[in-house]
Formats: sequence, C-alpha cells, structure tokens
Amino acid sequence: MRDAVIVEAVRTPIGKRNGTLAGVHPADLAAVVLEAIADRTAIDPVVVDDVVWGCVSQVGEQTFDIARTAVLSAGWPESVPGVTVDRQCGSSQQALHFAAAGVIAGHYDVVVAGGVESMSRVPMGSAAGEQSPLGTKYARRYSADFPNQGVSAETIAKKWNLSRTQLDEFALQSHERAAHAIDSGAFDEQIVHVPTQDGTKFTRDEGVRRGGTLEALGKLKTPFHSDGVVTAGNASQISDGAAALVITTSEHATLLGLAPIARIHSAAVVGSEPNIMLTGPIPATEKVLRNAGLSLSDIGTFEVNEAFASVALAWLAETGADPALLNPQGGAIALGHPLGGSGARLMTTMVHRMRDKGIRFGLQTMCEGGGQANATIVELL
Repeated sequence: MRDAVIVEAVRTPIGKRNGTLAGVHPADLAAVVLEAIADRTAIDPVVVDDVVWGCVSQVGEQTFDIARTAVLSAGWPESVPGVTVDRQCGSSQQALHFAAAGVIAGHYDVVVAGGVESMSRVPMGSAAGEQSPLGTKYARRYSADFPNQGVSAETIAKKWNLSRTQLDEFALQSHERAAHAIDSGAFDEQIVHVPTQDGTKFTRDEGVRRGGTLEALGKLKTPFHSDGVVTAGNASQISDGAAALVITTSEHATLLGLAPIARIHSAAVVGSEPNIMLTGPIPATEKVLRNAGLSLSDIGTFEVNEAFASVALAWLAETGADPALLNPQGGAIALGHPLGGSGARLMTTMVHRMRDKGIRFGLQTMCEGGGQANATIVELL
C-alpha cells in the first residue's frame, strides 16, 4: 500500500503587516520557498506532478491561480502545474491533505504542498470587497450579518469561563516561547532567507515582542465587547509569509535519494457552527485521533493555531492535553498568521521539532472561517 511522507519542509520568516516583507509580491514570496525546496532536495522540479497551494484572499496580486504563477516565478519547468486552495485559515493544511491523498491514491508521485499570504499587500476581506458572500438562503438559516471572528472569540471565552488574565498570560507565554526558539536556533534550519528590495535578506520572524507584561497587555482595548477580554495582544498577528513541503511515497523517496522526515499518519476535516466558527479544532482532534486509532497520550507535541488565545485555551480545556506540549515554540500570537500560509508553517515547525526532539507523533489543528477545522497526525520516521 502506498503511503505519503514529508521529505522536506521550509518556510519564510514571518513578516509583520507593513513590515519587511510588505515590498515582496506574494507570487515572488511563494517562489522563494519553491526554489529552496528544489535546492535542498536536489530534485529536478520537472518530476513534481503538482503544486497544491493555499491562499485565502484570492484577489488582485493573489488571484489568477497564484500556485501556477509561483511555479513559473520560481523558474520551474512549464510542465509543472499548480492549483490554489481556499479553506480559509486552514488552506495550506488542506493543501497538504489533498497532496497526501493524491500520492496515496497514485495520482501523484511527487507533489509540493504549501501556501502564501501577503496581508500587507492584499488585506484580509478584500476578496469580497463591499459585497457580502452570503446569499438569501444562508441569511434565512443564520443571519445576513457576516460572522465576526472577534465576537466569536469573545463568545468562546465566555462559554469556557476564560478571564482576561488567562488570555493575556497565554499570549505572553507565546511570545516567550517564540523568543526562546529564535534565540536557541530552533527555527534556523526550517527558515529560508528572503531577498528584499533594499538588497538585504530577511532572516528572522519579526512579530515576536520581548519583555511584555500583564500590566502592558491589560491596557489594550477590547474592540469587540466594551467589557470583553479579547484584544490585539491576545489574538494572532496580521502577517506575511509562505511555507512549502515536499510529499512523496517512501518508495519514491528512496528512488530520489531522499530521507523522509515524517509520514502523514491520519487526516480529518470537520464542519462546526458557522457563526462561532472557531470551535472546530475540538471535534477535529477527536475525529483524527479516532481515525488514527490513537489516544491523546500518544501525541508528543501539538500545534493548535493561535487565532485567538481563547481558541487554544478552550481546546486545552476540552481535550485535557498537557499545556507544555501545546505550541512549545510559540504560535500565531507571537509569530503571526499569514492566513493561506499558516497551515504549512505550523506543519513545517512541527516536523522539524519532532525530528530535533525525537517525538514520534505530532498533531496539528486549526480553526477556519465558515465553521470548519482540519486536523493532521504525522509520525516521525
């Protein structure tokens, strides 16, 4: 039976909104990780059967199938196709699922999965403009009002009885863990340096804030509820970035002379209540563990996207997972959340950590707009 293995995983450093990467076209940013994939594996890109790419705001510079544009921008052969996926924040995690399924089914021998988002150049929500993507039938079932993720994060905090202090403490921990990972060199091998317009190279995640305090976070406004607990300080950062992974079979990896890092053990996707929309990681985790025939105690590390601190803390409360194993190198609150690239960024960070620490199983999950969530379990090889 065919399997699906990850043989390489890379990412750019994550740039702040209007920061260092704001001058880089998203297709060029995506091309950077594709070029790095080819260099690091020494494979001829002509053998790549497809590039499956996540991107959320597919408008302007990110439209016209940015996967294909990135392939050509990277100088890869014209024979290499590309397709762009939108499952909101989980787009590149879903790209990984599609890639793995295609490899296992025999549709592909080698495929690259990943994603990109330049939120500086293509602002979140710009794909819809002033037009609502919700029709009359949706409005009759739910509401004509477009769901607000910040309000959803407040709803989750209230439902799980999460205080402002708990959310802010989690945010501080995310920054502290990310800073330690940067300082210890834990990200060095996974990061690809990005040439910038001024002739320098962008080499480190720039969203991490050092020396934060509860007092400072406590002064931030709560924009969604006047008496709420969700702030910019305990939510994910608006960011720019890209990441990519090479997926093939164990057998084909041997033919290419490549050593697999991890096997895609199990994958799942679920729908959840669309107005709250952010609780999907809880049932997605249950489903992927069930699919895998594993228990929570079998998992040695977790990546749960920090869209908001309340999302990750509610997931912890429901699953009973060890907090020390959750996002041990920080998450989107500190590193940033370049929407379409985040799923691949999380997986890249996780598989490198698994290899560095000898962790057998890792689990990744993330909430998605519209009320969905992906979950993936990978096994170290």
